[in-house]
Order: sequence, then structure tokens, then C-alpha cells
Amino acid sequence: MSQMSTTSIPNTTLLAEQLAQCKSDVWRFIQQSPGHQMRNAFESMVKPDASWHVFHPINELKSAQEAVDHFYEPLIAAFPDMQRNTDLFFAGYWQSPPEGEIGYSPPHVRNEGLWVTAMGHYVGTFRNPWLGIPATGEPAVLRFGEFYKWEPNSNGVGGKIVEARVLLDIVDLARQAGISLLPPSNGADWYVPGPANTNGLLLGVTDPAEGVESMTRTLSMIRGLFDFDGVNLSSMGMERFWHPNMMWYGPCGIGSTRTIAGFQTHHQKPFLHAFPDRRGAGHRARFAEGQYVASTGWPSVAATHAGSYLGAKASHQKIGMRVADWWRCENGLLTENWVLIDLPHLLLQMGVDVFAQLKK
Repeated sequence: MSQMSTTSIPNTTLLAEQLAQCKSDVWRFIQQSPGHQMRNAFESMVKPDASWHVFHPINELKSAQEAVDHFYEPLIAAFPDMQRNTDLFFAGYWQSPPEGEIGYSPPHVRNEGLWVTAMGHYVGTFRNPWLGIPATGEPAVLRFGEFYKWEPNSNGVGGKIVEARVLLDIVDLARQAGISLLPPSNGADWYVPGPANTNGLLLGVTDPAEGVESMTRTLSMIRGLFDFDGVNLSSMGMERFWHPNMMWYGPCGIGSTRTIAGFQTHHQKPFLHAFPDRRGAGHRARFAEGQYVASTGWPSVAATHAGSYLGAKASHQKIGMRVADWWRCENGLLTENWVLIDLPHLLLQMGVDVFAQLKK
């Protein structure tokens, strides 16, 4: 891969070619994974030493072989007829602000590799137990969010996946099996839809300027979050960034909300009560393409558990949150935000092992 400065893109033609190849390779890979042909996909499209970072209790997998053996094959055994319904698919170079800054304009491009994200639902018949969750024998949906880092081959022909980050809404799968791992959500628990404009699969060429605009708007909103005065949610000025009828699609345990007021009531208020010192930490990927922006980290939020949250009393422990975000920007405003959080991992740090409940 050609060397890039932290503030410019020196060879836009090369980057565009690599972006197209990256999307083509990863799209072919995810059509076979998870699935009964995924071993072939891993052998041809994934480096053997690729790391797979997955939700709790699976956690860190250090090779492609471990990813297949400890994550995908048990998943397919539980859902033998599983299919993938992908709502979002796009790619880009990791765009990051200078060290210590929350927002910036225009985005910088760092030589951190090309990333692809996919988001949607796995759908299948829950035939066999998985992660201690009893099978129902009925259709189930499993919300997924995936990030893949891709690198070109040394000969310049094609490339391989070298790293993956995967979050699934395990709490919602348990809910569908009749098991409440967490208290009822403040928001709505439902089948989370894809983008309202139905154009979330960016398989072709997009306008780079639109991605820059989407990234700039998103990072300005994030900077606004840190204007909170500790008392009034209005001090963050979210009306500057969000459409009045915004949708925030949270994980089961938090739920989905509509409108800025709904977002503040059902998510921001209880979250800030529990984690008043929250801050960004450990972002692994952040990029934009077209109307869409994606970000993830392991963790991407660090905080002190200072107040009750999700039924867990304040532990005063330092915690880190594995989070994935996808935003859609339209006409200068953010309209939709899909969020996945590894809530079982978060609760474990707060002194609650949700999977222990399944063993009782």
C-alpha cells in the first residue's frame, strides 16, 4: 500500500481502485459467512493470522481457524439454515482527528488501512442451544454489526481480510427465547430496520465529497456531546445536528427511540447518570462513504460506573464499552443512528454476569 500523510490523500486514483477491490472482496466473503461454505471463504479471502474480535463471552480469537472453530461453526450448528440480510455495506480509510481532538473539518486520512462495514440481521431457525440460550425451534433474528480491515496483496492483485470486529445483539436473541437477561428497555425492542431511503448497500462508486460532508457533520455532533454542562441535556445543542424526527436504534436492553426528545429521555439521561465522566477511548476504525459514517472501538468509550444502569447499582468501577455506530446524514442533518453495544461485557465489568443466569 502506498504511504499516505496524515493530512492528505496523495494518490486518489490508487485509493479509488483499492476501495473498489476491497469492497468486492469483502462482499464476496460475507455472502459465504456465516454459512456452510465459509471454510472455503476463509481460506481464499482471510489471512491465516487474522484476528477476530467478537462479543462476550467469545471475545478475542487470534486466527482465522479460531474464528471458524469457536464462533462461526457453533453459530451455524445452532441455526443450520441461517441466512444473512444485509442493510448497510460501505467502506473507507480510517479517518481520524489529530490526537486529543474530538471533531475536525475537513477529515484527515491516516494510513490505518481500508475498512469495510456490514450491518443487518442473521435469520434462521433456532434449532440447537447456543451460548447457554435454549433453542426454540422457531425462526429468530440476530442483529449483527461487522467491521473488516482489508489489505492489498504484496503483488498488487486482490487482497485479504486481516482483522474483524463483530457485535451481535445476544440480549435480544435471549428475549426471543423468552429469557430476560436485563430489565425491560426504556425504548422499543423490535426488528430494527435498515435505512429509510433503502440505499444502504454502497457496492459501486460514490462521491468522496459526500463522505467528507457526512463525516464532518457526525464529528461536529460528537464534539457537541462534550459540551454537556452536567445539568441540562439541552446544553449539548443536539438540535443543530439531528433531524427533529431522528431515529436511534439501540440494542435490546436500551431499545430504539424516535425524536431528539425521545433519544434524550430514553438513552442520554440514564446513560449520563450512570457514566458522567464518559469519554472516547480506543477507536479502531472510523470512516465515511456517501451518506454514511461508521465507527467502532474495543473499547470506544471509557467511563466510571457511578450510577445505576441496566439494573446494576453503581460499582464505581472503571469500565470500557465495545461499541459500534452507524450514522446516516441527509440534507445536512443526521437522520438515523444504529448502535450496538456489547452489553453482557459491560455488565460483567459492573459486577453482573448475565450468562450466569442461564446456568441456574
